[in-house]
Amino acid sequence: MTTSQIYTAGNVLASTSLGTWEKECFSVFQHDLISKDRPFPCVLGVEGFKQDLLRFCFVSEDEGGIENLAACLYQYLQEFRTIGRYTSFVAFFEPGETLSLAEYEQKFWGVLQALHERDEYEWPEDTPQDPSHPLWEFCFSGEPIFVVCNTPAHLERKSRASKTFMITFQPRWVFEGLDETSKKGQHVKKIVRKRLQTYDNVPVHPELGWYGQASNREWKQYFLRDDQDGLQTCPFQTKRGKVHASKKSLY
Repeated sequence: MTTSQIYTAGNVLASTSLGTWEKECFSVFQHDLISKDRPFPCVLGVEGFKQDLLRFCFVSEDEGGIENLAACLYQYLQEFRTIGRYTSFVAFFEPGETLSLAEYEQKFWGVLQALHERDEYEWPEDTPQDPSHPLWEFCFSGEPIFVVCNTPAHLERKSRASKTFMITFQPRWVFEGLDETSKKGQHVKKIVRKRLQTYDNVPVHPELGWYGQASNREWKQYFLRDDQDGLQTCPFQTKRGKVHASKKSLY
């Protein structure tokens, strides 16, 4: 039975309340992250997993699934700075009907919109609300978060493939000191790009860039397709102040 509990890697493996799909999806994720034969490109995620800094939740397909996700994400964001610099929050969604890549893309943006509609906190004043701004980032509970979506429909871009629909939330705090001007940032970029070239069956996506660069748009990196194309307009709609632009959930 799926719960709204946040898990560590050890909790998942030892849990008696989690079912088959939860443990199978986690096992595949774990295998991909710590594989020595095919080093996973996201070095921060790999290091975070090795240091037991990642946190996990499992999202059911019933009506309470998105509520549980919002509750878990909120809880995580209250404590992530006490966990460690390379922490991330990974949400595994219950496997259901097999979807196309385009359908997963639509579902992904629907989840972000649904989380946003449930967010009781103001959008941070220092984070632009316009996705076309180079400093825009998805925010929840007052925290800017870089978001990555993986799906079973990714066949060529293996770095975005997963056993089930999966979303990783990385607080922007994790990336402090890792930018285009820092030696550490350049070092990490070099390793990631090198691994992507051998891990994926397609070239590195042209939208991968540095946060804050004039030409960079964070939202375009959240969901990468198997080809080099992508949406030209961000589907995400930011509510203004305390007023919801729309009460209709997209999830």
